[in-house]
Amino acid sequence: MVGFRGQVPTAPPAAGKTIILEQVGRLLGRATGFLKDARPADAVPLLREASRLQPLNALIQHDLGLALLETGGLEESIGAFRLAIASKPRYADAHFRLGIALEKLGDFGGAVRAYDRATELAPSLAEAWFRAGALVYTMGHRKEAIGCFRRAESTGRKSRFGRLGAARALLAEERDEEAEKVLRQTLAADPASAMAHDLLGALLAEHGRFHEAYDCFARAVALSPLMAGSWYDLVRCRPVMPAEQNLIAQMESALATPGLEAAQRLRVRLALGKAADDLGDYALAMRHLDAADAVRRALAPFDATAFDEGIDRLIDLGSPGMMARAAELGDGDERPVLIVGMPRSGTTLVEQILSSHPEVAGGGELNFWNERGPRWLAAGPAATAAPFLRPFLSEAAAGYLGVLGAIGPRAARVTDKMPFNFLWAGLIHLAFPRATIIHCRRAAIDTALSIHQTLFHPGLAFPTGGEELVAYFRSYRRLTDHWRRVLPPDRFVEVDYEDLTRAPEPAIRRIVAACGLAWDDACLRPERNPRAVKTPSKWQTRQPIYRSSVERWRRYQPWLGPLRALVDDGFQAAGATRPGGGGEAG
Repeated sequence: MVGFRGQVPTAPPAAGKTIILEQVGRLLGRATGFLKDARPADAVPLLREASRLQPLNALIQHDLGLALLETGGLEESIGAFRLAIASKPRYADAHFRLGIALEKLGDFGGAVRAYDRATELAPSLAEAWFRAGALVYTMGHRKEAIGCFRRAESTGRKSRFGRLGAARALLAEERDEEAEKVLRQTLAADPASAMAHDLLGALLAEHGRFHEAYDCFARAVALSPLMAGSWYDLVRCRPVMPAEQNLIAQMESALATPGLEAAQRLRVRLALGKAADDLGDYALAMRHLDAADAVRRALAPFDATAFDEGIDRLIDLGSPGMMARAAELGDGDERPVLIVGMPRSGTTLVEQILSSHPEVAGGGELNFWNERGPRWLAAGPAATAAPFLRPFLSEAAAGYLGVLGAIGPRAARVTDKMPFNFLWAGLIHLAFPRATIIHCRRAAIDTALSIHQTLFHPGLAFPTGGEELVAYFRSYRRLTDHWRRVLPPDRFVEVDYEDLTRAPEPAIRRIVAACGLAWDDACLRPERNPRAVKTPSKWQTRQPIYRSSVERWRRYQPWLGPLRALVDDGFQAAGATRPGGGGEAG
């Protein structure tokens, strides 16, 4: 047969394989040297070439993925780990590293699935249990998170992630004194654990021990440049002083850390914005805050049109006729007190006021209705029909009372200050027609500016700036206007931040009375409330009620950009007042 004479290889196939093996061996040898010298960027091209020569070699693909992970090449890293898994499906380390890469990219669901597979294949992989726990906790699944942390503790024993797992389980169970003890023991055994310093700092800040917390966050940043996001918590321990101008330079330098993931970069930008604000450089502050918002947009895009369409459906489901049926459909328990509104509208302050009362237990931000509400919304027309609605409300009421009972077994009232429950006010009223819903309102532009300066979980589909935030405000206003029209005024009580800070006592007395509670003077001193505060308002809640945040937007007037559309939207514009003026209800 003619055709390819003269083109026959001079070496037999076996010799060709030997040559490839020798080439791969040399490449891997050099790459290993670079990796040992902490030069992963130099190892990447060598590992790429080795993977080209042996694309089905799972070990090479894993090492390439790991080097790319360390240098910030996340998407290519994910591809390499997936090739490793395709070649070797039971490669636990590849599943684990894939989880880390997906987590850094912001695909938290994918990361949890990868960690689950890694621990299925290697049940003793304590770090995978710990990382899975941390993710599901931020996604609102507390019970599952505690289970993961306990597995990290049991499998890791006295290892770093075993100790951290024990501490995080205690923190999730709100056993803070025990958690602090474990964290201090961890640091005694492993003083270089940046994560332990960070966790201890967060715990101390929640309890108002800001000086100690500051030192913990500073230590975390010094030990691990890749945890640069700890700057965010550090600068929120107290105002940055003029003598600390050097902090700006340090944080700007931290942005240049090789391999710094987007979520950490977001936190550093917000920290820079907070520091510049404290120092009175509002132009610099807004530059960093706008940069932070750009990072957030890339991590979690927000669809304003889809959100507004959801508002339409909520308004349809919460019709006047449906709300009038609440008494026959719902549970008569009056313990729930829902504190709702836009984030940064004063919800934490109101909860601190109420939980200062001896008959009130503070529940913090519970994710309960954010899990049930979407199911109700997705049911469509069936959501208002008895075959679906009655068992749904019954199950929700029983589940919620179980949660509240665990928080305050003997409390007359239990607060839930999840701001986003403004979405589910109609559903909550159907489930608990005697529950008190306190709607916190604040001037739209001040609220928006505070949102722009605050960290929200990167996986949360919530805008923090620009035209998207303006659109969100308009949708929020439209829905809360509707709830005001259809809910009883003694059940949907509105509190204006400006009134509360201008004349605290009459506003606080109205809040306490609206919850059906006898007056207690402790409610006038929320800054003395000893309970842990887990929201971004940790420092503010430890101060006496102040008014310096009213009309704070004026300092930023030249740099507001699209937020300028909210300048004329004061708290009155957030919803028409009830008869009687002043936005008062009941």
